[in-house]
Amino acid sequence: MPNRDPAAWPWIRSRLAAVRAKQDAARRDSAAARPDVVVRTAVVTDSAAALPADWTAGLSGDGRLTVIPMPVMVGDEIYGEGEDDISETIALALASGTSVKTSRPSPGQFEQAYLAAQRRGFESVVSVHISGGLSGTADAARLAAARVGIHVEVVDSATVGMALGMAVQESVRAASEGAGAGAVAAAAAGQAASTKVYFYVPSLEQLRRGGRIGAAASLWGTMLAIKPILAVDGGKIVPLEKVRSAARAVARLEEIVAADASARPDGVRLAVHHFGNPVEAESLAGRLAAALPHCPPAQISSLPAVLAAHAGLGVLAVIVGDGMGGNSDAGDAG
Repeated sequence: MPNRDPAAWPWIRSRLAAVRAKQDAARRDSAAARPDVVVRTAVVTDSAAALPADWTAGLSGDGRLTVIPMPVMVGDEIYGEGEDDISETIALALASGTSVKTSRPSPGQFEQAYLAAQRRGFESVVSVHISGGLSGTADAARLAAARVGIHVEVVDSATVGMALGMAVQESVRAASEGAGAGAVAAAAAGQAASTKVYFYVPSLEQLRRGGRIGAAASLWGTMLAIKPILAVDGGKIVPLEKVRSAARAVARLEEIVAADASARPDGVRLAVHHFGNPVEAESLAGRLAAALPHCPPAQISSLPAVLAAHAGLGVLAVIVGDGMGGNSDAGDAG
């Protein structure tokens, strides 16, 4: 029978309060005993990812993300993307006809990055890189991976620019949630596969010189005054459409991007790249914003030097990707 003696109620209430306090303390102790999410997997990429500097700055300090600079040779001088301010140098070289070439990072650079991750206590590394159809960077990463004790998974993104950058951001987001190497690599590959690169260049000559398109395609563009719209597909640069004027090419580029973005039901992200023509890029981004009011504003940035060296002056590129898989700070485009 319950105790109905009013004199006993204060004692009962005090006992109940003591029990609740003990339960609350136990819950707090349990929560305090649970560690924060442990980031087990480090991510390595290359500077062709065109990642925003303010975004990478917040991740490089603890080793979660390492960006390997890609070398660019202007004349006889070799520069490292991210190590040197070379945009103006490349622009002047392209305008004057000076030779501009690129190369892959050395396997040793990747090896050092992987060993640094191991020393920091990471269990594994996911190395996400520019398309193997355009660069030997992923091959250099694989050579390095075979030399180190830490587990490394190399992902050939089959893409470039912020399409690669979005894949890296998605992999960092997954790693920041405690995912292992397999899940982090899958996140990068999935984002890369769903992200498209569309672009226009005033001249195909620089792409031809760098071996990114054939001589016949360059001649076709030059002799007929054709302004082609190009894309990255299957890891290589492919022609999409032939247009007769620069103005029409840019207008058609907008139409292609708008159609792609509108067809994505689960959110979309845009990025606009340029080289030497920031006003055109800002104007293009503004028109896309008006055409796609449901879409967040496009991130606008100059192409990384390693890509500008091949695309040339006046390029306009638009990257269309699915929205991020999470809302963590690590996945914020910045």
